[in-house]
Amino acid sequence: MIKQRAFLKWAGGKYNLIEPITAVLPAGNKLIEPFVGAGSVFLNTDYPKYLLNDVNPDLITLFKTVKRRPKRFIEDARKLFTHANNSADAYYALRQQFNQSTDPYERSLLFLYLNRHGYNGLCRYNLSGQFNVPFGQYLRPYFPQAEIEFFAEKAKRATFTCMSFENVFRRARQGDVVYCDPPYAPLSLTANFTSYACGGFGMDDQTELARRAENTAKKRGIPVVISNHDTEFTRLLYKKAQLETLQVSRFISPKGESRGKVAELLAVYAQRTGNVVTLNPQLRKHVR
Repeated sequence: MIKQRAFLKWAGGKYNLIEPITAVLPAGNKLIEPFVGAGSVFLNTDYPKYLLNDVNPDLITLFKTVKRRPKRFIEDARKLFTHANNSADAYYALRQQFNQSTDPYERSLLFLYLNRHGYNGLCRYNLSGQFNVPFGQYLRPYFPQAEIEFFAEKAKRATFTCMSFENVFRRARQGDVVYCDPPYAPLSLTANFTSYACGGFGMDDQTELARRAENTAKKRGIPVVISNHDTEFTRLLYKKAQLETLQVSRFISPKGESRGKVAELLAVYAQRTGNVVTLNPQLRKHVR
């Protein structure tokens, strides 16, 4: 299976971790993603059905729009990817237009433009709910027509929702599989980046997610896999799961010396011996 890239740039995207993630995802009737992000796991798995959720309404509206009318969306979005729009002045004017707009279709078009022209694939809002990612200064931002078309075709199998992860877990049934890629726990007290959507994702949320994952697997027989940073806190959170350590390149910091490998965990909760499932050792060579 050829790996498919998402049509959005996404900080923390799982494209480079598809092999180890899919190695621990069992077969099922439906894959449920409470934190779908750009959708790399969705795009690189083959379940009959998908329930794809995110608390960011702009993201989910965009996905629904692409699913419903991909040809019109591609035609209209392409008009924003011009040389004239690839400047700081144009970017900040269009960002302001996005923040002032209440039209779902217009916001979807501008969300793609901002994602591809903004800094490093970040999706960030201030406390007032205003998108505030700075201009990325890219020479020629890529227009992802082929990726949008692939997404739209596969989205025929998907239902998109915008709700809390707690509500998504309530919709899981036996035969489903749950994969969680939440906003990551901070590596340090000064590295807490949770402004992806207004409201953040704090320690209490991390704890509740781990509790629900354990209960969902143990009491309801529904396997759950969670990705997160490898820290003392997350190891304590996921102590009832099978843990696999991965080394992943992260490129969010603007300072080159602070970029590099970061340790991550895959926490696997499943109804098997000891309530765990083991990562296929032959796939370890794919871990980056």
